[in-house]
Amino acid sequence: MNQDLQRQLTPRHITFMALGMCIGAGLFLGSGTAIQLAGPSLLFGYVFGGTMIFIIMRALGEMAAEEPVAGSFGAYAHKYLGPLAGYLTGWNYWILMMGVGIAESTAVGVYMKAWYPEVPQWIWAFASVSMIGALNLLAVKVYGELEFWFSLIKVLTVVGMILGGFALIWLGWGNGGKPLGLANLWSHGGWFPHGVTGMVLALPVLVFSFGGIETIGMAAAEAAEPKRTIPRAVNSVIWRILIFYIGSLFVIMAIYPWNELDAHSSPFVTTFAKLGIPQAAGLINFVVITAALSSFNSTTFSGSRMLHSLAIKGQAPAALRRTNGSGVPLRGVLVTMAFLLLGVLMNYLVPQRIFGMMMSILAFNTVWTWGMVLVAHWRFRRLQAQPLAFRLRVWPLSSAVCLAFLLFVWVMLGYSPDTRVAIYVGIAWIALLVAAYYGFGVERRMGRMGAEA
Repeated sequence: MNQDLQRQLTPRHITFMALGMCIGAGLFLGSGTAIQLAGPSLLFGYVFGGTMIFIIMRALGEMAAEEPVAGSFGAYAHKYLGPLAGYLTGWNYWILMMGVGIAESTAVGVYMKAWYPEVPQWIWAFASVSMIGALNLLAVKVYGELEFWFSLIKVLTVVGMILGGFALIWLGWGNGGKPLGLANLWSHGGWFPHGVTGMVLALPVLVFSFGGIETIGMAAAEAAEPKRTIPRAVNSVIWRILIFYIGSLFVIMAIYPWNELDAHSSPFVTTFAKLGIPQAAGLINFVVITAALSSFNSTTFSGSRMLHSLAIKGQAPAALRRTNGSGVPLRGVLVTMAFLLLGVLMNYLVPQRIFGMMMSILAFNTVWTWGMVLVAHWRFRRLQAQPLAFRLRVWPLSSAVCLAFLLFVWVMLGYSPDTRVAIYVGIAWIALLVAAYYGFGVERRMGRMGAEA
């Protein structure tokens, strides 16, 4: 047994890993809620929010290309902001991955019930945890290949819907040859039917949807040629995700009046049905299940790697440092699987509420992670004496604007009664981590490990 990860992930793997995390239940299932909050103004929210995410990913990519280490932003926070910051960021991200995993396993259960309504939702959640957990025990290259094919299915579905939607909008395909046009975008209350407030209230949902794109940084420690792989993945993924999100939502709201879409079902089903595909519900069921399993796959990967990184620094049990002969942190995967089983219990107790609860609560953790990326990057840039090949442009202004955006999202979480619980749970979680840090002597243990090294 050793402690080393193996560099087996190619640019193709890493690009589709990030796409797989972002094109998940947040888009296929959660977009209905965002549309009801903001209407067509959601498109402007995604343009602005996507620009902010681009800044965050360029900052993370800059550090990951220069220092492709296990734990990524958790390790950078530790190095540039101090052990406590690294500890909080690492454990906060791990719980974020657990929450996303629970949300994605719930999405599997919700959509499998459409085919098998008599089977309890928790059964499918348990099956997804078992299957994905077993796959993550294999070599990382197997994980990368699996994620590539999972993600490819989602990408082809979204692209197909966008192209079919454009044919309906401008060529009248599926509408008797009569172009549908774009009037639905402004004919039901204008671009901002709920005012700017509606768009702003949708920001936490937007943040949840983009959550997981930082998987690129987590994969750096297992990437072949990270100085070439990471910049390429960062630049390509951002634009693809923006095209997929903005393009798909544009088509959905142009084809179907936004105020007639159901917040509790997938607008993709409605749109494919409008395109004249009678099997739309079954098709989207298959794709959303694949999308959820893909995101679940990436959360298990990222969660286990973060535990491995925390253990190396003495911030988690030492047994989690070990990897097997294939470079997989076996015990980290098993611990991650064990906690994901909590989602099975929640699907048994509150199957109707769990997805919405996770979307609200996890926005806090996502904003914390992205904020720590920017703050650690600020310190990283201050200490660089040599010019960098992959740089965040217009720094430090771009970082300052992005930090202000993240602070505003936090404020909006507290403003809305539906998302205020995220602030309470997030603050309680951070307080618990700080108490554990000092109460369990994490700092002293790290000091002993440093002296031994």
